[in-house]
Amino acid sequence: MTPLALDDTLVHIAENRLGILLRAQLLGTLPTDGQTEITRIMRTLSGRPGPARLVLMAGLQGSRKTTIARALESLGFLRFSPDERVFETHGHYGRDFPRGEYRIREQPILEEIAAEVRSALDSGRDVVVDHGFWTAAERKLWRAIGEEAGAAVTLVHLPGTHEERWERIKERNQQTYDNPNAMWFSEDDLRRHAARFEPPGPDEPHVTYTGDLDPVLRALDYSSAP
Repeated sequence: MTPLALDDTLVHIAENRLGILLRAQLLGTLPTDGQTEITRIMRTLSGRPGPARLVLMAGLQGSRKTTIARALESLGFLRFSPDERVFETHGHYGRDFPRGEYRIREQPILEEIAAEVRSALDSGRDVVVDHGFWTAAERKLWRAIGEEAGAAVTLVHLPGTHEERWERIKERNQQTYDNPNAMWFSEDDLRRHAARFEPPGPDEPHVTYTGDLDPVLRALDYSSAP
């Protein structure tokens, strides 16, 4: 992507305006559309004034989806986590409600988040959805949400081996009552879920994450990890 050329005067004006908005944000006096303006100014100053970005992920538990999502959040992406929203709304999976009811409780939250994603993209925000999207049908639906909002959609596939995922899950299980991203799973659960997972095929444009974030960032027009 060719960066937008700005002369010194325009840069000075944009930087001054950004400073005013950031101070207002710190003071809690940012106007309703202030965050959108901050995002647009930062995109322009960084040479990335193109369409908003939507990042979706395809991966099982323990594949490091939240690791990627938080890295993008540190770059200014708005992160949406259905798991965190379910935890905030209904409590702990398996303690505060039966394990078999997760999908029932998650569905209205996914619909709520989809509406918020549309709104964020419409306002120019970059968005990452911290969710696994196991099936091609789910990914098609969410890709359409992004494309209808005029966003550039990037799908990240997180393959990993069963052994790698299970080692991470075992560690996360120790934090299950305190961390909404650490729902308790057994190794049998992980195997069952793997049998239901549909990896992206050649008909689904995607970038594969193997532990190095740089290919993902390049796909998003970022040069390197922070």
